[in-house]
Amino acid sequence: MTPTVQPQDSPLRDAPPPRRGGSLMRLRGLVRKEFLQVVRDPSSLAIAFVLPVVLLLMFGYGVSLDAEHVPIAMVVDKPTPDTNSFCAELEKSIYFSPDYVNGMREAERALLEGRVDAIVHLREDFSEKLRRPGGAPVQVVINGVDANNARIVNGYVDGAFGKWLEHSATERGVSAVPPVGLEQRIWFNANVRSRNYLVPGVVAVVMTLIGALLTALLMAREWERGTMEALLVTPVSMREVLAGKIIPYFILGMGGLALSVAMSVWLFEVPLRGSFWVLLLGSSLFLLTALGMGLFISTVTRVQFVAAQVAIITTFLPAFMLSGFIFDIGSMPRPVQWITHVIPARYYVTILKTNFLAGDVWSVLVPNMAALAVMASIFLGLTRRLSQKRLD
Repeated sequence: MTPTVQPQDSPLRDAPPPRRGGSLMRLRGLVRKEFLQVVRDPSSLAIAFVLPVVLLLMFGYGVSLDAEHVPIAMVVDKPTPDTNSFCAELEKSIYFSPDYVNGMREAERALLEGRVDAIVHLREDFSEKLRRPGGAPVQVVINGVDANNARIVNGYVDGAFGKWLEHSATERGVSAVPPVGLEQRIWFNANVRSRNYLVPGVVAVVMTLIGALLTALLMAREWERGTMEALLVTPVSMREVLAGKIIPYFILGMGGLALSVAMSVWLFEVPLRGSFWVLLLGSSLFLLTALGMGLFISTVTRVQFVAAQVAIITTFLPAFMLSGFIFDIGSMPRPVQWITHVIPARYYVTILKTNFLAGDVWSVLVPNMAALAVMASIFLGLTRRLSQKRLD
C-alpha cells in the first residue's frame, strides 16, 4: 500500500488574518499618547488657555488706538465770551483734557517736558476776526514724535472747532454754510472703537501660537528624547504618526478659539455679525495651515530650541507685524505688501475682522479661505514628504 502523505500545515495558512481597523487602533493610541503628553506638560496648557486670556485682557483693556482725554495746553491771550465758549466746547469733549497756562512760553515748556501733547492758542484778536469774512485763526502746536497720535489730535481739534463754529453761528442767528457739507457714515464699527479692531486680530495671534509654536516642538522633542527611534520600529506609518500629532493639537486649538471668541463677544462686547460656523471653517483652515508649518519646522530642524526660534521668527512675528492685525497693509511699502501674501495670518485676520464686524461677505471670505486651504495643503504635503521611516 502506498502511504498517504498528509500535507503539512503552513504557518502562514494558520496565521490569523490581519484585523481590520488596526490602523484606527494605532491612530487612537497615538492620539491618546499625545493627549497625555499635553496634560502632563503645563506649558502646552498655558499656551492654549492661559496665554489667550492674558493677550485678550492686555489688548482689550490695556492697548487702545483711540486718543481720549488728550492733555492740551490752552493759551488765551484775551478772554472774551467767544473764547470762553470755544474753551467750553473742548472741556466737554471726551477727547481733550485742557490745562490753562499763562502764555506761550509756559505752554511750550509743558510740551517739551511731555506734560501736554498739544497747544491751542487763541490770540487777542480772536473775537474781532471771528466776525470777519476770513474768520479767526486758531494756532495749534502738536507734538509730532508720535505721528499717528499727532494726526488724530489735529483732526480732533479741527472737528471741535468746526462744531463750535456751527453752534456759535446758530446762537447768533447766522447761517454758517461751509463750502462743502460732509455727512459722515461709519460702517461696520459705528462707535469707532479700536477694541473692536484689535480683539479679532488677537485671535489670529493666539491661533498662531497654538498651531505653529506648540507643534514646532513635537517632532523635535521625539528626536531629542530618542522616542522617534522607538516609533520607527513599530507598525505605525508616518502618516499615522503625523495624524496622531495633528488631531490633539487641532482640538486644543479649537478650545483656544472657543475661549477667545467667548471673551471677545461677552467680555469685550465685540459684535459677531457673521455666522459662527463660517468663523469655525475659516479658523479650521488657518489652524491646519499653522499645524502644517509647525510640523514642517519641527521635521526639518529636529532640535527643540532651533525649532522654537524658527517658529517665532517665521510665524509669530509676521502674524503680529505683517498681517494687518495692528498696522494697515496698504500703508506699508510695496515690497513688504508683496511679502504679506505668503503670510497665512494675513488671510485669517481678514476673515476674522470681516466675520466679526461686517458679516458673511463671501466675496472677501471665499478668496481668503481658498488661500488658506492651498497653504495648508502645501505645508502638510511637504511635512508628509519629508517624514520617512528612517534615521537619516
